[in-house]
Amino acid sequence: MPKILIRNLNNKTISANETDATILDIIHSENIDWMHACGGKGKCTTCKMIVHSGLSSFGPDTEPETRLRGLDRLAENERLACQCQLKADIEVSVAESNKFPHVEYSA
Repeated sequence: MPKILIRNLNNKTISANETDATILDIIHSENIDWMHACGGKGKCTTCKMIVHSGLSSFGPDTEPETRLRGLDRLAENERLACQCQLKADIEVSVAESNKFPHVEYSA
């Protein structure tokens, strides 16, 4: 069962039973607020995650990620949580620009 560790949410760890779901859906199923202004359609970058480990498990960029990367809206170590499925353990952080004011983040 793959796991998501979210560094800047006090190292919150989520175990995922369903690997067909997007990472965004898995995070939301744990009642964690994670921004997604476009509703998880890959049209913005508000659900982007900084990937510290496990980046190679995602495979190639999706079409929306390729488009946003071409517009310099995604760095090499960033992926969209709405576009990726969890296939192996990953370690991520919420991007600074996408933090909610009502959520307490750790360093």
